[in-house]
Amino acid sequence: MMPPTVRVVASTELEDLLPPLVELLRESVHGGASLGFLPPLTPHEARRYWLSLGTELRGGSRLLFAAYVADRLVGSGQLALPSWPTARHRAELNKVMVATALRGHGIGRRLLQAIHDRAWQRGRSLLLLNARRGDPAEAFYNRLGYRKVGVIPGYAVGAAGETYDNVAMYRVLRPEGDAGAGSLDGQS
Repeated sequence: MMPPTVRVVASTELEDLLPPLVELLRESVHGGASLGFLPPLTPHEARRYWLSLGTELRGGSRLLFAAYVADRLVGSGQLALPSWPTARHRAELNKVMVATALRGHGIGRRLLQAIHDRAWQRGRSLLLLNARRGDPAEAFYNRLGYRKVGVIPGYAVGAAGETYDNVAMYRVLRPEGDAGAGSLDGQS
């Protein structure tokens, strides 16, 4: 397999990327990912979600990342950049996903490295995220240096009415020369 490439999606590209983004989101949700949606997720609902990001993408308060293998979109993630004076040093990761068949091939790691690098370039040194407790995502983020802050019991509701706990996590990005800005090789 070719190594994945990751790039930031310009707001003007969003409409053109809707078909693969819709499919990636639907596949992830139908595969059990905790992304704020319940299965079955219709193409219309998924499309509406992606289009809802337009204002934030145009305004620069959210960055959308796309991971590709060859010319195929196989992963995505977002970086929300708060603009409040007390929050300009931090950002939040949202809706990080990789195509089911390609998980375990370094795409998620490459995606997170690109997100870390861009966060650092934007002056963000503290990254926050939420994951469903016990999910593979929690272990993935833990391996990449994210630390658990705490657990919120019953945070999300599943398709059958069951509840899931949420794990709040964070990672401090280091300055250049200290294992790289957001390096995933020498995390603290």
